[in-house]
Amino acid sequence: MEDEEAAAVLRTVGRQIKMWREAAGLKQGELGSAIGYGEEMVSSVERARRIPKPDFLDKADEVLGAGGKISAMREDVERARYPKTVRDLTKLEDQAVELGAYAALHIHGLLQTPEYAQALYAMRRPAYSEDEIERHVAARMARKAVFDRVPHPLITFVQEEMTLRRPLGGRMVLRRQLEHLLEIAELRHVEIQVMPTRREDHAAVMGSFRLLKLQDRTAVGHTESQLYDRVISDPKEVQILDMRYGMIRAQALSPRESLTFIEKVLGEET
Repeated sequence: MEDEEAAAVLRTVGRQIKMWREAAGLKQGELGSAIGYGEEMVSSVERARRIPKPDFLDKADEVLGAGGKISAMREDVERARYPKTVRDLTKLEDQAVELGAYAALHIHGLLQTPEYAQALYAMRRPAYSEDEIERHVAARMARKAVFDRVPHPLITFVQEEMTLRRPLGGRMVLRRQLEHLLEIAELRHVEIQVMPTRREDHAAVMGSFRLLKLQDRTAVGHTESQLYDRVISDPKEVQILDMRYGMIRAQALSPRESLTFIEKVLGEET
């Protein structure tokens, strides 16, 4: 596991399942057969080496007669499924009344389709395992709940033109991704802008970042690099990001012009 918080949750779940299994007089292989999983999977869950899916917990609860006590751990396990950085970022997004993001290298995570996200994580080196890819994609998709939160936060994006044209995952994945951008842009509390490659003035050549303004009237920034990501809370640094974001929004195409531009790029992919 990447962090002790998640590892502690999985150790607790594993111990509980083991206790209920032994109380029922079942071996690991017998429990696995009864719930449709292999003995190795049961062993790995009990040793906190694998993250059980909700189906695993529900079936184990039923077979072991736990009366809902195993199923009740689903929410904690789901949170543990996501990397700590994602959990921390989600907490900030849940508190945001305004969220702005500039994406320089690929479509921003909150705007990605599952297929696009899958392609990105599959390209990672050193390579992720299939389980790790599934975990990261699920975490990224879960963050999309910010679009549905009521009251709605104001959510804005500035995407580099290049991100709309690079066919990560293949042409069909890109086409569906562009269609998804147009769908998201229909939400009244969301604005997407495009920064054309031919722009001579650009206030954010230092890379991608996001800016979150929270319910308590404070603001934080977030940046990512090759090996690290960082939450920025120093007011002076946040002010710099706020200034830069305002400038790139002014330099980019307007939201309406950007939708027309995205439609044009989508048409070129047919």
